[in-house]
Amino acid sequence: MLQYQQPLDLAFQALADPTRRAMVERLSRGPASVSELAEPFDMSMSAVVQHLKVLETSGLVKSEKVGRVRTCRVEPQAITAAERWLNERRQSVERSFDRLAAFLDETKPESEK
Repeated sequence: MLQYQQPLDLAFQALADPTRRAMVERLSRGPASVSELAEPFDMSMSAVVQHLKVLETSGLVKSEKVGRVRTCRVEPQAITAAERWLNERRQSVERSFDRLAAFLDETKPESEK
């Protein structure tokens, strides 16, 4: 199901889970092995790998296997796309509030001015 959706949808779906958000937070400080990512969580290695698969499918995380160690890193372009989308929504809402404030100032009764 995830593979047919837009990249931004996949990113937000992946970030909807607190475990995956924690993994992205950890990876934002630098690359880490799967074992290092699994340390703070009380879950099986299989569950950790499933979370990482969702993050990789979303494009938020990339991994590379060297020998027996799989190292993960955050993918900045995917984070930037989500950030850009959120900033655009924020700016739109702020403009609406600015227009509302201007309207309320214009329609304020004389006794309140």
